[in-house]
Amino acid sequence: MDINFFFEVLIGGLLSGVMYALVAIGFVLIYKASGVFNFAQGAMVFFAALTCVGFMDKFGMPLWLAIPATIVAMVILGLCIERVVLRPLVNQPEITLFMATIGLAFFLEGLAQLLWDSQVHQLVLPIEDVPLQSVLDRFNIVVSQFDVTAAAVCGVLVLLLAVLFAKTKVGRALRAVADDHQAALAVGIPLQRIWAILWAVAGVAALVAGLLWGARNGVQFALTFIALKALPVLILGGFTSVPGAIVGGLIIGASEKLAEVYIGPLVGGGIEGWFPYVLALLFLLVRPEGLFGEKIIRRI
Repeated sequence: MDINFFFEVLIGGLLSGVMYALVAIGFVLIYKASGVFNFAQGAMVFFAALTCVGFMDKFGMPLWLAIPATIVAMVILGLCIERVVLRPLVNQPEITLFMATIGLAFFLEGLAQLLWDSQVHQLVLPIEDVPLQSVLDRFNIVVSQFDVTAAAVCGVLVLLLAVLFAKTKVGRALRAVADDHQAALAVGIPLQRIWAILWAVAGVAALVAGLLWGARNGVQFALTFIALKALPVLILGGFTSVPGAIVGGLIIGASEKLAEVYIGPLVGGGIEGWFPYVLALLFLLVRPEGLFGEKIIRRI
């Protein structure tokens, strides 16, 4: 086995894993605050990317102006979701909130295509997908400049979110809300405000993920399925942990690429589509709560 090629595949997988982690963090944000899996996160990624492209195509905005405009649009969208969908459902069963996010997903998918269109759009970012000249060249390892830049952008955003949760008043309030909605309300924590902030932040994270994946695969309806890639990440890392989303993303990204290159020729094509789910299923048998998830102990 060519060790240099192995590390080239591994590094490429790790860089893709950072982008998976960013999508997974959108789920973690909402789950930590409401205890419900946000089925609409993939639709938010699609909505954000299509809105940015729509601003450029229909209003003639340059990219540097379309991105801030889309950030404003996603923040407004997050605030509207909290006000119209979540606030009336405070203290309702978790299954009710989950069903609400399913309906929200279909609504956002339709709204995005109604406002703009349903065509496949090309999104060109000022990042070329060319081999990066780096210290790895001496080892004959080729790394994409786009992958490195995208991973760096995702890494910075993930770091900012980690600081938000760990070091700020909002982060402390978030942890209190996640533990008990009623208790948080009783001590004066504004539940609606915390939810609004988190949905707005989740919208911005969806925009970054949508731009990066849209630039690679085109802005199209298939972006909604990017969220499915986050499921194995969440299972491995834990549904309530930002560090877990990062570690899970790296594991899934690396294992997916290695399986595609080394196992794919033995079992046929398409292994990268299902191997992460097999890995997650096996992991569930060993540690259902994930690497960084909280172990729940129920006493009867």
